[in-house]
Amino acid sequence: MHIVSDFPRDVQDEEGWITLADGCRLAIRIWRPVDAESDPVPAILEYLPYRKRDLTAMRDAQTHAYWAGHGYAGVRVDIRGSGESDGVLTDEYLKQELDDGVEILHWLGQQSWCTGDVGMIGISWGGFNGLQIAAMQPPELKAVITLCSTDDRYADDVHHMGGCLLGDNLSWASTMFDGNTCPPDPLLVGERWRDMWLERLEHSGLWLATWLQHQRRDDYWKHGSVCEDFSLIRCPVYAISGWADGYCNAVFRLLAGLDVPRKGLVGPWAHMYPYHGVPGPAIGFLQESLRWWDYWLKGKETGIMDEPMLRVWMQESVPPSARYEVRPGRWVAEPSWPSPRIEPKHFRFTSGHDLLPDPPNPSACVSGDDAPLSVRSPLSVGLYAGKWCSYNAPPDLPHDQRDEDGGSLIFQTARLEQDIEICGQPIVELEIEADQPVAMVALRLSDIADDDKATRISYGLLNLTHRDSDEFPQALEPGKRYRVRVPLKHIAQKFPVGNAIRLSLSTSYWPLAWPSPVPVRLTVHPAGCLMILPCREPQPREEAALPPFSSPEAAPPLAVSVIQPSQEAWRVIRDLANDQTTLEVINDQGTFRLDDIELELSARVVERYTYAYGNYDSVSGWTEWERTFRRGGWEVRSVTRTLMTSDAQSFRLRATLDAFEGDSRVFSKSWDEKIPRDLV
Repeated sequence: MHIVSDFPRDVQDEEGWITLADGCRLAIRIWRPVDAESDPVPAILEYLPYRKRDLTAMRDAQTHAYWAGHGYAGVRVDIRGSGESDGVLTDEYLKQELDDGVEILHWLGQQSWCTGDVGMIGISWGGFNGLQIAAMQPPELKAVITLCSTDDRYADDVHHMGGCLLGDNLSWASTMFDGNTCPPDPLLVGERWRDMWLERLEHSGLWLATWLQHQRRDDYWKHGSVCEDFSLIRCPVYAISGWADGYCNAVFRLLAGLDVPRKGLVGPWAHMYPYHGVPGPAIGFLQESLRWWDYWLKGKETGIMDEPMLRVWMQESVPPSARYEVRPGRWVAEPSWPSPRIEPKHFRFTSGHDLLPDPPNPSACVSGDDAPLSVRSPLSVGLYAGKWCSYNAPPDLPHDQRDEDGGSLIFQTARLEQDIEICGQPIVELEIEADQPVAMVALRLSDIADDDKATRISYGLLNLTHRDSDEFPQALEPGKRYRVRVPLKHIAQKFPVGNAIRLSLSTSYWPLAWPSPVPVRLTVHPAGCLMILPCREPQPREEAALPPFSSPEAAPPLAVSVIQPSQEAWRVIRDLANDQTTLEVINDQGTFRLDDIELELSARVVERYTYAYGNYDSVSGWTEWERTFRRGGWEVRSVTRTLMTSDAQSFRLRATLDAFEGDSRVFSKSWDEKIPRDLV
């Protein structure tokens, strides 16, 4: 990373407040040129609950100061109920949050140092609300960059996938459970910090219980899902994600669904800004963002809209690993999306576990290709799946899929005689029956090397009761055949000569997804099954002409002292004596001090996902967060614990929150809730 300290314009930063019409004060930090009062600049807003004062301070200093040095006001606002802002945060993307966002934009547009034009940017939460606020059409908002976000809160977010309940739903709920226990900084809010803190502890609630009360696509999830009406977004959108991120699908849907000027970018990265991009290569994202802002907020001709609409990293074949520093590959581009250059290639299943090109080579066909096959997977399938949304720390990418394939049906091509490159969304069509009214199917697409190592390329899940609708699921009739369509995650991947392509099918994928109520046997009828790959021919001359991305650069980092280094672990523990298996994830973020405000921060999270062999009622997810803030004699600590279990009829949640000042516990609360399963 190249650190830039000499900018075209000198930068100042300040913390302050926006007072909203209802009297609520929101905490704000602004980086802007020192001469902006005499030479006003556009503003770039990032609007988050992740605490500008401390938890995002290091990232903010490197991004917003960079934009400010190039003639913008970089603005960070803590959402109502977070950081030093007034109020209590009780859920994601509430109408209050979005209404506040519109008011913030109006305030920014009225400032003497602002030209009146504002852009919004954000990764994850800030990527969501950038799109959601754009759909409200505030006149000050002229352009959006949305990273690692979604247009569809039900179908393609951390909560559900294909109507299946994701394990990341528990993990993410626990993250926000912890985040809502963090205190305001007394240096900013004064003596009222304690009253604000206790109010949050009492009233933020157990978000996981709220989410579990909405197991199908109802109005709760439709709110904030801009896919409900893409036409409401009238400003330009740049959508960015990474193949290791959970949100890459949204880039393609936004390009296809919006009718405004738009661009898409997908690299090899996990859930992070591309200038920090891991797996690499990272790119000069801040320079790329300036090209976008200069064009849409300043009217400068930067050439960015003359380039292809979509640019993605075509990954090459690699051995399986839970962590990559770099994914080899190359940048490719499409002038529009959907692209007319993507050709679907069909592969038929056989009862001999083959994937045959369609139309097949007649000599490859054998009698009995339509004989049914069945599978009833053990709960161990999924232990090496990694996370739905990779942060690449701790190592959370999928490992060798041979450990998963033993409990799966597998179908595989012959060794390839020519390279195959895909770009887009693989689709699998199945003719299938189940022996239970509620069942799921997990599909994994893998690259099989010449030494038989299996690297997962993409995957998809479908709760079979959601086969026709996420809003109106219907129980299966045991023994009845159904035709279902399962979309996998979008991907750009090269399968080289000599490798093979494998599709694996299982009835569970724990703990990436919560299992069905009881064990299920699925019967597959191969003659009615099809895999469709979105194949793309290389365009070497066009690719060679693509302008290269700059190398990563950023503004100087904050001064930080590491007191205790971070530690991480990702362990699969098989206790054969007790027939119990646990996936344990530890992310100890260590202890560090923000030197400029003399604040020490510590955080540690442990997650354990456990089951007893063959016992679906034994499945459990347990998380524990511990977080500390310390400055001189002031010390605040919180501990949150969440346990989620289930039986065939319901989910059960037990959670505790304890908060301490120094050695004294000043708050304690517990929850014990039972929520019926709704065809999940």
